[in-house]
Amino acid sequence: MAQTAERKRSRRTAAPLLSDEEFERLARLIKGADSVELKLTVPESDQRSAVQALDMDPLQGRLRQVYFFDTPDLALYGQGLVARARRVQKKGDDSVVKLRPVVPTDLPDPVRKSPNLTVEVDAMPGGFVCSASMKRALASTPVRDAAAGRLPLRKLFSKEQRAFFESNAPEGIDLDELAVLGPINVLKLRFSAKGYDRRMVAELWLYPDNTRILELSTKCRPREAFEVAAETRAFLTERGVNLEGEQQTKTRTALEFFAQGG
Repeated sequence: MAQTAERKRSRRTAAPLLSDEEFERLARLIKGADSVELKLTVPESDQRSAVQALDMDPLQGRLRQVYFFDTPDLALYGQGLVARARRVQKKGDDSVVKLRPVVPTDLPDPVRKSPNLTVEVDAMPGGFVCSASMKRALASTPVRDAAAGRLPLRKLFSKEQRAFFESNAPEGIDLDELAVLGPINVLKLRFSAKGYDRRMVAELWLYPDNTRILELSTKCRPREAFEVAAETRAFLTERGVNLEGEQQTKTRTALEFFAQGG
C-alpha cells in the first residue's frame, strides 16, 4: 500500500514535456556542447525493482567519497558555481569547478579552448541544463587531508581552476575560507544491460539521513542525442523502469543537507 501511494505521488510530480521554445533552446545548447549526458533519477520506492530489471551487480561498483565546498548560506551554489573534490576507490582523487547554467558560445575563448574544460548538456525528463566543468586529476591523494583542515583547500585546485573560480564566484569569497560539506558516499557502477547496446552508469548516493538517490545515465555525442534519448526511453520503459518520478538533483540535495546542519 505504501509503495503504491508513493508511486502515485511520483506520477503527480512528474515533470512536464518541453515546450517548443525549450526544445529549440536545448537543440542550440547541444550544438555547442562537447557531450550530452542523459539522466534519470529513480524514486526510492522503485529503486530495487530497477536494479533487478537491469540486472545490475552492486559488487562490480566502485566506492567514492564526494566533498563540496561552499559558504554556510550556499552563496556559490546560488551563483551557479560548484567546487567539488572526490576520493575514488583504487583510482585516486580529483577536483572540479563547475558553472551552470552556461551558454557555450558565451564562454571566453581561452576558457572554452582549455583541454581541461568540458561543456556538457545534462538532459532529464522534463528538463535540461548546460554546464562548464574545469577538471583536474590529482597526482596524489590530498582530499582527505584538505577536508580535515590539514591542507589549504586551494591546493586541491590548479591555477586554471582557481582562475575560473575567481571569475565566477561572488566578490570577496576565498577558496580557503569555504566550509567543507560532506562527505557523501557514492557507489558508482558502469554496466551493460542486455538488450541495450550502450554503456550505462548507475550512481547510488547515500545521504547521512539514510535517504538515497539512484541515478541512471548514459553519455553520447551531441549529434546523436535525440536518437539515443528515444532509444533509451523505449528500453527503460520496456524493462518497467519508472520514468515518471520527480527528478532529484544530487548536488543540491547534498548541499542543502549539510548547510542545514546535517
